[in-house]
Amino acid sequence: MQILRMACAMGLGAVTASCHSESITAPALLRDGGSILFIGALQTIENDIPGMVQSFADSVSGAKIDVDEVTLPAFALIDHWQAGMGDGTARSVIASRRWSVVVLQQGPTTTAVNRDKLRLATRLFAPEIAKAGAVTALFSMWAELGRRGDFPASIESYSLAADDVGGILLPIAAAWLAAWRRDSTLVFETDAAHASPLGSYLAALVIYSKLSGHTPIGLPSSIALRFGGVLRVEPRTARLLQDAAAEVLERDVANHSVPRDETPALYFAGETPTARVK
Repeated sequence: MQILRMACAMGLGAVTASCHSESITAPALLRDGGSILFIGALQTIENDIPGMVQSFADSVSGAKIDVDEVTLPAFALIDHWQAGMGDGTARSVIASRRWSVVVLQQGPTTTAVNRDKLRLATRLFAPEIAKAGAVTALFSMWAELGRRGDFPASIESYSLAADDVGGILLPIAAAWLAAWRRDSTLVFETDAAHASPLGSYLAALVIYSKLSGHTPIGLPSSIALRFGGVLRVEPRTARLLQDAAAEVLERDVANHSVPRDETPALYFAGETPTARVK
């Protein structure tokens, strides 16, 4: 197995936006020492989503967040689990150090059999993630290109998997839908289930803001990627995507999906609760 990295320097016009200090969930901002491990298929790192999350953190407070990933093409989470503890596998990388958050993802999970596999794999991974001092987060996947009607089923699958282990749902698919309600012509996918730069930018907004408590409003629309290049989003489009992310995250808080005594900011300080496995 190997850790795969991808970067993309595609853009839609240059601009750098200022950052607001308002918080979505009202915790302190990220502190030094935070670390996120992404595990999944290639959609997890499409256009360097982890690097975007890292850049957002740098732009807000200068706090350094370590990001890494274990991704393989077309791998489901159960495939990562069954790969065992060999060098470079998901389980060995989880066990190799302490993490703050481990993000789990697989492709669109709309059928009953794939939902069952997602929930099983999440339950298997959660105790090992907890041993590494981390919280489990679920990367809520979008549906395949041209199948917007499948979004609710995929969202439900990831929601159930997060609930099973007391984890965090990263509502990326819901944010795509919120953005499309604002502008149905936005192109978030390039083919099948692969995200465009815009789709990846919105995913990164959701991930960073959900895990930090910082509002997505005012995050940069021009961000450096880890392996060279810059992602640039036209300012008005960036603001539309930030508004969509904020809508979904504020609704999430209103529904009390993250208890106030388990705020994501604490996860980055190493004060993680034990995963609750049902």
